[in-house]
Amino acid sequence: MKIEIKNISKKFNDTHAVKNLSFAIEENKTLGLLGPNGCGKTTSIGMFLGLIKPTSGSIEIDGIDINHADRTEILSCMNFASPYVELPKKLTVKQNLEIYGRLYGVKKLQDRIDEIANDLDLNLFIDKKNGELSSGQRNRVSLAKSLINKPKILFLDEPTASLDPDIGDFVRNYLDYYKKNNEITILLASHNMNEVERLCDKIIMMKSGEIVDQGTCEELINKHGRKNLEETFLKIVRENNK
Repeated sequence: MKIEIKNISKKFNDTHAVKNLSFAIEENKTLGLLGPNGCGKTTSIGMFLGLIKPTSGSIEIDGIDINHADRTEILSCMNFASPYVELPKKLTVKQNLEIYGRLYGVKKLQDRIDEIANDLDLNLFIDKKNGELSSGQRNRVSLAKSLINKPKILFLDEPTASLDPDIGDFVRNYLDYYKKNNEITILLASHNMNEVERLCDKIIMMKSGEIVDQGTCEELINKHGRKNLEETFLKIVRENNK
């Protein structure tokens, strides 16, 4: 499914959190959304998910404006993962996956839970309460929840934040594997530049609620005369800050 963002803005009282964002994510591609804390990434994702109503502009999925249409069918094709949004702590991993699977109307739900639990190595703690898990385990459960319905569109907000290198690499390997074997369009917000270079077809750089640059990783690195994406990110973020 293709996503088109057209002049999206969000204003809270007198503060512009997001200003006139316009871009597209082609079907089955991954777009990286980068920027410093407070630049508007999470607010943008909230609007793309239909959780926050834009002040102006439109969000179109395969040509349908999600804010002016019956969103039920569209939203059933989407999902989201973030380490900052916790699943119910008193429910076990299996109970969480069962509840979200039912919400999404997943057919043969137990088979799907077994499949995703094997893929993400959840079986050793699938009967533990979510609140008893380590941060790495919770991140994998959150990712499992986000893929329970085999979404056509996936929004990821820093999916490997606070993970140790081994688990972070495990999650990135799985995302890479999943993308190659499924039809899925992904928006990835991340501060891990190696992760972005590895997973994203194109990136957008945000600052103070606005897009300040965009292109492939290679294009932006060459444009700004830096050695890698991390140096490029720092250059863009620090420009005009002094």
